[in-house]
Amino acid sequence: MPTTMTSREFNQDTSKAKKAAAKGPVFITDRGRPAHVLLSIEDYNTLARESGGVMSLAEAVAQSGDDADFDFDPPKLEGFSLKPADFD
Repeated sequence: MPTTMTSREFNQDTSKAKKAAAKGPVFITDRGRPAHVLLSIEDYNTLARESGGVMSLAEAVAQSGDDADFDFDPPKLEGFSLKPADFD
């Protein structure tokens, strides 16, 4: 259930906006036109995952096979001479 607030209302009562965001998106208008949307972090994370946006490193590494959303092909180091470590 979205809520709409003017920029002035938002500035004067941010706690009201936060409480409303816990129930659904809050549209903040500027001169009568939607300008911003306030979401709870849970709603944001859900939206980001559904759109393929934000993914933690652990989630990316957990993907395997043909289902992986990324390609990882690190560049080859050239021009370096590597020697084995001497632990003596």
